[in-house]
Amino acid sequence: MQQATSQPITSRDDLHASLRKGGRPREQWGIGLESEKLVIDAATGEAADYARIREMLARLEGLAGWQGIYDDDALIGLQGKRSSITLEPGGQLELSGRLCCDLHCNRRDLKRYVDQISVPAAELGLCLIGFGIQPFTPLNQIDWLPKKRYAIMGPYMLKTGDMGQRMMKQTAGTQVNLDYLDEADCVRKLRILQWLAPVFYALFANSPLLDGVPAGVLSVRGEIWSRTDADRCGLIPAFLEKNASLADYVDYALAAPLYFLQRAPGLIDMTDQRVTFQQFIEQGAKGEVACLNDWELHLSTLFPEVRLRPQLELRTPDSLPPALALAVAALVKGLFYDEDALAYCESLLTGLSLSQHLELYRSSWRQGLQTPFAGGELLDLARVLVKTARKGLQRQYLQGYNADDESTFLDPLAPILEQGQTLAHQVLAGWRGSRGEKLAHLRKICHYAF
Repeated sequence: MQQATSQPITSRDDLHASLRKGGRPREQWGIGLESEKLVIDAATGEAADYARIREMLARLEGLAGWQGIYDDDALIGLQGKRSSITLEPGGQLELSGRLCCDLHCNRRDLKRYVDQISVPAAELGLCLIGFGIQPFTPLNQIDWLPKKRYAIMGPYMLKTGDMGQRMMKQTAGTQVNLDYLDEADCVRKLRILQWLAPVFYALFANSPLLDGVPAGVLSVRGEIWSRTDADRCGLIPAFLEKNASLADYVDYALAAPLYFLQRAPGLIDMTDQRVTFQQFIEQGAKGEVACLNDWELHLSTLFPEVRLRPQLELRTPDSLPPALALAVAALVKGLFYDEDALAYCESLLTGLSLSQHLELYRSSWRQGLQTPFAGGELLDLARVLVKTARKGLQRQYLQGYNADDESTFLDPLAPILEQGQTLAHQVLAGWRGSRGEKLAHLRKICHYAF
């Protein structure tokens, strides 16, 4: 047996404690923005191959504090002093920004990164776009990133749904990380974030295409995730109920099969045995016993709309241009870091049954803001929530939590809310003509720049 990389798991309390440890005092709360975008050929719109993406990263390595992250000899990312740049399976580029005390810090991090990465991208004839789906390139023509974990995950995805590899290689999203005070606050926020997932799909829909053709839905990324892996994606039903607890998240994670274990010198593939983490604890597998590091790695391979590891991570919105990515963070901060705003959110959807929640969720990525809700549309709810978030951010400023009023970060949402037309609608409205005309239209709307 290879030596375990951490202490063995002795009880369920160990798992529970690992999730609880993210709690922080209100004064230490921050917001983290993880911003994925697509890397495409500036002339053709096709997905960039790994060789060009690697060269783009290599030209930044050693500059401005960026150091290379390698998987064997493959350059797969850059580590900065407080942020990191990583590559997703199909070459999508992600900035994992630091946990910032205010949105201005998030913006500075994002702008610094965009300014730096745009130079080698342009030199190599590449373009970065905040769009949720590869605009033209078919799945089988997109390179796999040479990373060991993807060599395990990719084949396994073929067994769990019909769109898992599309999720890995063709999609890009926006994630926001947020803090909580204690276990009760964690569970409350996780539950409300799940309740609001339909709004985040509808308001930030930005992937209406599949292989260059209108997909008939506004966020095809939402449809793709729903057909990826029911064991680890989508909503966690227990957290649509008011009596949910952190034990429900432990149960959810224990029931999911393992992808792999990290042992020197690499990964042990566990997908051939389809062992749940519960079974791994009880019986072991491949001569290994379950350790806390295995649990923490396992948590990172779960992909629900809201993930706990141990900060809360909202994963719903599509990839977006920088100003709208920051608006997602502002909406989350305004609603979830102000008690009045959070209580109001909690009151809006408590009357829905489990089946109604699920139907609203499924409809949101298909119909967007026009999804029927409470005698009106999700657009009505989105308008109310943005107004509530604006007041929440203003109160946080008056209470001294923010250095200034951050409600202006919500301003890019005004045209969407006024017209009820998301970026997906704008893309579809001009998706005609030659490939060059379509690409120019897409770049105008979704170009990743300030």
